[in-house]
Amino acid sequence: MEKRQELYAGKAKSVYTTDAADRLVLEFRDDTSAFDGKRKQALERKGMVNNVFNAFIMERLEDAGIPTHFDKRLSATESLVKKMDMIPVECVVRNVAAGGLVKRLGVEEGTALNPPTFELFLKDDERGDPMINESLAETFGWATPEQLTRMKALTFKVNHVLKQLFAEGHLLLVDYKLEFGIHEGQVILGDEFSPDGCRLWDADTREKLDKDRFRQGLGGVIEAYEEVGRRIGITFPEA
Repeated sequence: MEKRQELYAGKAKSVYTTDAADRLVLEFRDDTSAFDGKRKQALERKGMVNNVFNAFIMERLEDAGIPTHFDKRLSATESLVKKMDMIPVECVVRNVAAGGLVKRLGVEEGTALNPPTFELFLKDDERGDPMINESLAETFGWATPEQLTRMKALTFKVNHVLKQLFAEGHLLLVDYKLEFGIHEGQVILGDEFSPDGCRLWDADTREKLDKDRFRQGLGGVIEAYEEVGRRIGITFPEA
């Protein structure tokens, strides 16, 4: 598979075309950002860690019957993925109160949410990814009712699979976001699943082992990501 032209460069990943019309190369960079890009930093090994982490999770989800855009890992920082028409709506599930939910509603951080909450956000960096609902998504053509139903079902299936996986590593899956797209007429999971896009806490101490370490200036960001990976059976390449 030949990597060709850069198609898109996001905050932490770049996408490249290939010699196959329906395949892309997803490159994970060391770049890290928070607060809508207001805080940025390059963290050594981050691209590799997130690429390996994401590959492991995507393979687990595929094994559980969840369709994804992931094909295979190509190198330490690159993966081959299916080309999709992305749906500009993020799906967020919260199992424990943290982050934006605490700020919006005044709920105490760490409160268990039963049942878990499900929220939608528009992918729009300029507007800070505002929260939306199914009606707005349908009215403005961001997603159809059928697509939204499928996205919600897959998002909760992911929750079922990953809560159990992380629990085996003595971790709490606090919350996470997912993005979806259309490939060959079907809704499938896209983007990535790494500690950049979810919250993971130690089940006993509630130590934060995710991107909140960067947001809150706690340090040890990549070390925390690697700790999570090791607990669930990921082996990272040596530096």
